[in-house]
Order: sequence, then structure tokens, then C-alpha cells
Amino acid sequence: MKVISVNIGKKETIQYKNKTYLTGINKYPVKTAIFLGLEDVENDHVIDRRYHGGFEKAVYAYGENHYEFWQNLYPNLDFHYGMFGENLTIDNLLEEEIFVGNVYQLGKAIIEVTKPRKPCVKLGIKFNNPEVIKQFWNSTKSGVYFKVLQTGNVVKNDVLILLKELKNTPTIAEVYTRNR
Repeated sequence: MKVISVNIGKKETIQYKNKTYLTGINKYPVKTAIFLGLEDVENDHVIDRRYHGGFEKAVYAYGENHYEFWQNLYPNLDFHYGMFGENLTIDNLLEEEIFVGNVYQLGKAIIEVTKPRKPCVKLGIKFNNPEVIKQFWNSTKSGVYFKVLQTGNVVKNDVLILLKELKNTPTIAEVYTRNR
């Protein structure tokens, strides 16, 4: 697995269906390294820490291989890496093959798989369609949260090097489908 894009977002206020939301979901690729800190990615804005950020969800990765699926469902949207609020867009990320507790070296950082992402209302806003939340739940294309065991910089083209694999734990897809 290789990093296709590193992405960060700014804090934004958006209007949707007569409500105001504060969000950091709108992430975009950057050309420089991003720094994976213990609780979040430096210079990336995380708004609701109940659901994003913190030790167990410091970094969110999403599979570039999933983009085509969503583009087919939403052909009128302008897709770009970071579209799902991910800090890392990874090629060939397969939730069915990634075990909770797996440890990877990535750039200068060491990260551990913790849990899948649960979709929130802001994903529906991003797609301008609340149905995407149900579609997201009904897939195994959840992406992966990592905790950071060793902080460090990550850049585009860095490769995830498996340091420890825990095949006796559930995969991200298994955890995700159990929690629907």
C-alpha cells in the first residue's frame, strides 16, 4: 500500500438545509509533508472530537481504490483526494485484509490500526445527499483509523511497511459490519 495523497482541511462553516455546521471534512491534497501527531495531523482541523481525532483516531486513511465506486454513484460531483475527509489516500486499501492492531511504518511515523470510520451527517452534506450515509454503511468501504505510536512526517509516495500483523483479531471490515 502506498500513499497517493496527503490531505488536510481548514475549519469551515457551511449551510445545509437551513442549518449551520462547523466542519473540517473538506480536506485537500498538499504537496508538502504532513506531520502525524499523537492525537491528530498537525495543521488539520478536527471539529468534533467525539468522533474524530484523539489517540484512537489520530489519522484517517481511505482507499483510492474505492473512489470509482462512489464516482459511479455520484457522477455529477467533483471528486478529489481528501473527498471522504481522509488525511491519507492510499492505493489498494482493503478493509477485508487489514487487521485491528496491525502496525505499520509510514514515512517517519509508526501507526497502528484501531477502527473503521463511521459515517456522519457531514458526509451527507459533502455529497449533498443524506442517502450516502446509508450507502457508506452498506459497503465495507469505511477506511481505517490509526493511532500514532511514533510521530513523524509522511509524504506522497511513502509506503506502508507492515511491522506487525495480528491475524487473530478482526479485520476492519468485520468490525464495521458488526457495528451497522
